[in-house]
Amino acid sequence: MYNLTIELLLTKHKVTLISVKNQINREKGVIVAHYGVAVDVRFESDGQTKMVRVKRNSGHVVGDNVKVDGEVLTRLERDSELCRRDARGGIHIVGANLDVLSIVVCCEPLPPPGFIDRAIVAARANYLQPTILVNKSDLPCFTTYAKEIYALYQESVPCFSLSAESGYGLQALTDFFSKGHRGIFVGPTGVGKSSLLNTMLPELNLQTGEISETKKRGKNTTTVSTLHSLPTGGELIDSPGFNDFGLVDVSALELAAHFPGFEQANNSYCRFRDCKHQQEPGCAVTELVSEKIIDRERYTTYLHILTEVEAMEAEPKYREKRHRRKK
Repeated sequence: MYNLTIELLLTKHKVTLISVKNQINREKGVIVAHYGVAVDVRFESDGQTKMVRVKRNSGHVVGDNVKVDGEVLTRLERDSELCRRDARGGIHIVGANLDVLSIVVCCEPLPPPGFIDRAIVAARANYLQPTILVNKSDLPCFTTYAKEIYALYQESVPCFSLSAESGYGLQALTDFFSKGHRGIFVGPTGVGKSSLLNTMLPELNLQTGEISETKKRGKNTTTVSTLHSLPTGGELIDSPGFNDFGLVDVSALELAAHFPGFEQANNSYCRFRDCKHQQEPGCAVTELVSEKIIDRERYTTYLHILTEVEAMEAEPKYREKRHRRKK
């Protein structure tokens, strides 16, 4: 009788321990770093970080919300994701569960032609807030370059003038992210993305590189995307530099609706809803171009990107994928 009672109590205690253990193992968290075959997960419960092994090309990215059960990682549904296409046609997920895309540029090295425009369109098409961070205000070439950027984009997206070297302008950027935003720094190699984060969070000590004096290009020192929490609120993802921001799953009509600089045409709508701003009658954009209200060079850039998008739309794989999404 006594032995039976003790055995039942021990069994009940064992079941409770197993239940508690399973509850601890199945924790929710967010991926804060990706190393190819492993990720760092920061848990909601205690803020601690644990490395979990994953398969190479698993599809997980920094910013993913996940559930961890022992060594098994399950990705939860994404609120948003941002993708880009490289020069070879490969598609890369830049980040997940973002609401801000911060495009970092500077006068040395300059961004590739169309980089800023494609990034803004990609952000808007995915319901993200694009921002432009003009870094390196300490360089002699900054003033002229910043004037050009502000003239082109200030009416379209928030612009920030910054210096990772002196800390100039970083308080305004910190205040912006303190409203609870999660953003990602993107831009060509050498524009100072990691340097900006090092200034905002000195304890990070992210590796940075020098600019080549001959090619005026940076060396890629950031090889891993990492997510960091800011002291006053908000989160930032630092990503490796890249020069290609080809559009992914963005239609010609979405490009026409989201291209920066065409906002002025919203006051006088195009005659046709499916206007691509080419030769259509009653196009508000082409009228503003002829009146020199929209810069001719901006319009030429738009037509160049439109040609790329229409070529992509003509691919059978693209049409099939878009058809499946509509179902």
